[in-house]
Amino acid sequence: MSGEAQSFHQDCIVLANELWRRGRVDRRTFLAGMAALGVVPVAARDARGQAAREITMVNWGGIANQAFGRFYGEPFMAENPGWRVVQDSSGPSLGRIRSQVESGRVTWDLCDSSGSSSIQLGGLNLVNRIDYSIVPRDVVIDPAFTLEFGAAPYSFSSVLVYDKSKFAEAPKGWADFWDLRKFPGRRLLRRDALTSLDAALMSMGRTKENLYPIDVRAALARIREIRRELLFWTSGSESENIMRTGEAVMGLLWHTRAKVLHEETQGRITWTWDQGILQQGIFVIPRGNPAGEMAQRCLASMLSKPDPQVGLLQFLGNGPTHKEAAARVPENYRIFNPTDPANAARQVVIGTSWWGENYIRTNQDYLDEIST
Repeated sequence: MSGEAQSFHQDCIVLANELWRRGRVDRRTFLAGMAALGVVPVAARDARGQAAREITMVNWGGIANQAFGRFYGEPFMAENPGWRVVQDSSGPSLGRIRSQVESGRVTWDLCDSSGSSSIQLGGLNLVNRIDYSIVPRDVVIDPAFTLEFGAAPYSFSSVLVYDKSKFAEAPKGWADFWDLRKFPGRRLLRRDALTSLDAALMSMGRTKENLYPIDVRAALARIREIRRELLFWTSGSESENIMRTGEAVMGLLWHTRAKVLHEETQGRITWTWDQGILQQGIFVIPRGNPAGEMAQRCLASMLSKPDPQVGLLQFLGNGPTHKEAAARVPENYRIFNPTDPANAARQVVIGTSWWGENYIRTNQDYLDEIST
């Protein structure tokens, strides 16, 4: 279990393909879900070989490049004749965005990112500010989903997952995760400081009101207390498999993976929303993007339409961010929605500003700690 930690959006692509291979979704649902993730095929060129007017949305690739669907791409294109949304699978890392912008050869318009990365990118003058005269700010459930340099059309959570068969009673939060006497067995954390340190501090009694700024020294010391019982994951599928095989009895996992385990085991492996860490699925716009203002308009479309966001929740479990979306979620899916009002109230919204300013140094300290 080594290597660079996988991002949530990368895992969405992997999970979609896993569900397709397992026969858990039909072709129409698969294609529609991949489109909701922004994964659509490359646009046709005209007879002269020139590209149609395009918005290039960059994700993390895989078979998802073949998909074209209805959730995000079609509504935007229907409203904007002559424009196509196309997919580039290069992987929108900070380094690649930086290379394009600094070379003056930008080919990307919208890039999957994160709240903390958007702050880093903005600080380096590599991405545009979001134009909130175009992108609707008042439709989201929390200001944390509309940042200066990025906006979030979906959400996700890091939650405490556990195997009910291993304990007389269910763990109720991160203090129980750290209680080896009452809840014996191996634990699972992400090989990344983001959310791992947040959980460590909540186990010590920090609440959503006083969680940030992160006390890095205290959080690392807390992790040392149970280091001998910790395993670390780098990808969503790895975290799911470790729980499935029983190598760990509880862990910090993305809620989308928790959903798969819950359904597969008929609730034996499940999760709690208590002290979950709610995060933003952010898109950023590289400075000098070729589609110009239309990238802002595409992002506006993604944020302003609740029904496609509900469709994405039904496909993979990604939470909607539109205020009206939760009420439109079918009853049997509300248990899986991180932004359902009842579920969101039990969680803490991640401290994006703190992580944006401190992630690189803090993550290295964490990796040094868990590697010893």
